[in-house]
Amino acid sequence: MDCIAKIRRIMARGDITEDDILYDAAVRNLQTMSEATQRLPKELKSAHPGIPWTEISGFRNILVHNYLGDIDPVAIKSVIEEHLYPLELAMHEMLDSSAEKQKVTALREASRRVMERRAGPSHKSGRHRIPL
Repeated sequence: MDCIAKIRRIMARGDITEDDILYDAAVRNLQTMSEATQRLPKELKSAHPGIPWTEISGFRNILVHNYLGDIDPVAIKSVIEEHLYPLELAMHEMLDSSAEKQKVTALREASRRVMERRAGPSHKSGRHRIPL
């Protein structure tokens, strides 16, 4: 998400098709963002079939290894303008979903600990709880 925010700030500063510094900064952040998407769990990506995950990975390889020689700044600008927002939405949904799962897991763990305390020490410890 940091890369997406940086790309938005870069785009707000000027036209990457006319400024080499902005272009380089945008490409670097696209590389980082594309690489980060490769590390996302498959189950998170499968929940967002509208995002072209394989193409993002291929795009990263093109950017990093510069397979095509000089990459056209207009093409980079087009990718940002057309594809960044849907990816950003998917990432927000993933983060929200992940945060919700973490909350549920934490609640389950807390509940399990409370139940263990109520039940007393386990029989494995060799101690037995004496009901009062």
